[in-house]
Amino acid sequence: MQGLFFEDLTVGQSAETTKIVGTADVEAFAAVSGDTNPVHLDEDYALTTPFQGRIAHGMLSAAYISAVLGTKLPGPGAIYLNQSLRFRRPVKIGDPVVTRVTVQALDERRAHATLATVCQVDGKTVVDGEAVVMVPRRPTSRV
Repeated sequence: MQGLFFEDLTVGQSAETTKIVGTADVEAFAAVSGDTNPVHLDEDYALTTPFQGRIAHGMLSAAYISAVLGTKLPGPGAIYLNQSLRFRRPVKIGDPVVTRVTVQALDERRAHATLATVCQVDGKTVVDGEAVVMVPRRPTSRV
């Protein structure tokens, strides 16, 4: 399966997904990552924090960015090179996270795309940043 080629990309092009964060998602992320901070897993503990309840791992939202880059824009074949992240607000269990990536710049010489990345809940930014990915070029036909 092949995603978009570098030649298919244009500045301003975007893609998005929506994922509702479930308890099972947070628990699976904790198991895979080893991040068992009780603010993510223990409601009684989390109630004593400023968040007043469990919150999802910030990197779970970052994983949603990775999913959009790897499946939609540019899609299969794209390789992550860099990602900056700013965690703006907590994500709670049950929140619908809308993740959007938008092409900001294209480096023709290297076939690199720079994309703005953002995750939002109810229109409010929870994570934002910028990604750089290497994008496969369209194969040239040999005649």
